[in-house]
Parts: sequence; structure tokens; C-alpha cells
Amino acid sequence: MITQITTIDHLIPKMRKDHYSRRIRSHYQAYGGEYDFCRFFLIKNDEKELGIVVLFNSSMLASTLEDCVLSDDEIAELTMFIAMNKPLSCELEKVYVSALLEGLPEYKTDKRTQFRFKPRGDMPRLDVDDVPSLNDVYKILASSFPAIANSYELWLTDMSHRVRRGLAQSFLLGDYTTATIQYIIDRVVLVGHVATIPEERGKLHARKLLYWIGERLSKDGFEVILFARPHRVSYYNEIGFEPVGVDLVLERKNEGHE
Repeated sequence: MITQITTIDHLIPKMRKDHYSRRIRSHYQAYGGEYDFCRFFLIKNDEKELGIVVLFNSSMLASTLEDCVLSDDEIAELTMFIAMNKPLSCELEKVYVSALLEGLPEYKTDKRTQFRFKPRGDMPRLDVDDVPSLNDVYKILASSFPAIANSYELWLTDMSHRVRRGLAQSFLLGDYTTATIQYIIDRVVLVGHVATIPEERGKLHARKLLYWIGERLSKDGFEVILFARPHRVSYYNEIGFEPVGVDLVLERKNEGHE
């Protein structure tokens, strides 16, 4: 069964050491379980607790606990849960995606490669602002991400909230390129929302910034990861990121989700 819960504190020691669990924890550390836009659910059967689901705004994340496997009945219940809540995207372990997709004709899969930065110990000289104005960051992101461009107040509120709690950080190169740390959990950082304003694209700004971030954070003892769509795989290989896995994201069809 899937039931709503307001705390996951007792489950954290049982969670897997993977991206899905870290992202769930980042939402919990940011907001707890008392907000309508950030709701947590427990997957369990009559014998034990099996996993956690979080609905955050229009997205969903799920992760099983260590040494737990969902049965066919539990996968069917999760399928119904997704169909009822209609999130724009669903991230969860790849092993369950095909079975879920069979019962969700309104969804499709999007392949992603997970990368990990492989440091070379060659810290480049680059003038990067690591405490930038979030309004300056937003101006750049809005030129590349329509979903962010249409939700300034929501983005600013969430980002500033996470930055204050040490869960996120933005970087700015000049006034033209930005990248964001989307979570910092267990000394693992997820890089996302990399963007350059249109008139400065093609000048290697994003490549230089990502390499700088990778070397800087690796030197400080962090593991740096990111996800890339298929057409960007060679790009990240060239920068110094190495592929460590592939996953599949469920996305609603014809939603223009970014």
C-alpha cells in the first residue's frame, strides 16, 4: 500500500546510496513533510516498509529502500498512484520503468546518461562568481528553459530557500553562463540547469565553467555528477565527465516538460 507520511527520519538510514534517494532527501531537508507542494508517501506491505515516494510540485521521485524489491502488486499500485496524480515527470529505478509504462499510455520514456566528473588536478584560472545574484542567474536560465522562464517567483523562492540551507548553489561566469548545484547530499553534488545566453553560445563558456566546477568541488572532496540526454553524451565526455550508468525518466506526453 502507499500511504502519506509527514516524516522520513526513521527511513533515512535504510535508503539506498543513489541519486533518487539523495534527491528525495534534499526535498525533505528543504521543506519537511508539511507542505501541500512537497508530499511524502511510504510504500509498504503487511511485512515491511519498501520505499519512499515524493510529489514535489509537478514532479515525482521514488526509491526503494535497501534490499527491497517491489512485487507485481506493488508495481500495479504505484502505476495507479502515478495515473491518479499525473506528475509531469517520474524518476525512479530503471528496473521498474518498463512495467510501469505498460499501464501508463499517457507517458513516454526519456533516456539519460549519468556522468561523474573525473578530476585531472588541473584547476583552470577562471573568474567565477560562486555567490551570484539569483536574479542574474535567472536571466540566463530564462533564455534556455521555458519552464523556468514562466515561473520566476516559484523558481526564485525555491532556489533561495535551498541556498540558505546549504542544499544548492549557483555559479556565474561573466554575465552570460551559469550552472547550478541542485543538491548537496553525502558529499555528492548534482549539477544541472547549465545555460548560456544565445549571443554567447558556441564560445565554450559552458564547457569551461563545468570543468572549473568539477575541479573545484573535487578538490574540496565532493563527487560531482550530472545527467545528460543522448545528444549531449559526447560533449560531457570531452569535458572530463565519465558515464557511470543509464536511467529512464517517465514523462507525460505532449506536456512540453523541461
